[in-house]
Amino acid sequence: MTDATPLPAHLGWRLAAAIYDTFPLIALWMVTGTVAMIATHGTLDYHALWYRLLLLGVTAAYYVPSWHYGGQTIGMRAWRLRVVDGSGRPPGWSAALLRFVVAPLSLAVGALGFLWCLFERERRGWHDLAAGTRVLRLPKS
Repeated sequence: MTDATPLPAHLGWRLAAAIYDTFPLIALWMVTGTVAMIATHGTLDYHALWYRLLLLGVTAAYYVPSWHYGGQTIGMRAWRLRVVDGSGRPPGWSAALLRFVVAPLSLAVGALGFLWCLFERERRGWHDLAAGTRVLRLPKS
């Protein structure tokens, strides 16, 4: 008999989900770029601040509702991971948004915020600590 209790997800599972999530994100970014190219009549400057902010917004629109509504992105579903708050439910809007905002900062400092998972008892990164969330590995059903 196997234990059906979800355990904190280790960094390897998180990285696998992050890699998987790049595929739908690339598709979303390509659609966004196409629409922006059409809107600018082919004169899109890919380095323009507005365009970078647009891509950031599209990325947030992928992650934040995914975490809020079900606790999972597409990549997290594939690896049976779920983001939960302190009560075991998917995070609220503010926690999901805070998690999204802090995650790039965790990466920007040499990925120390993500590597923190290796040392923290519940395997939480800085973005999880800031948002009050945990990432759990769900048992096979």
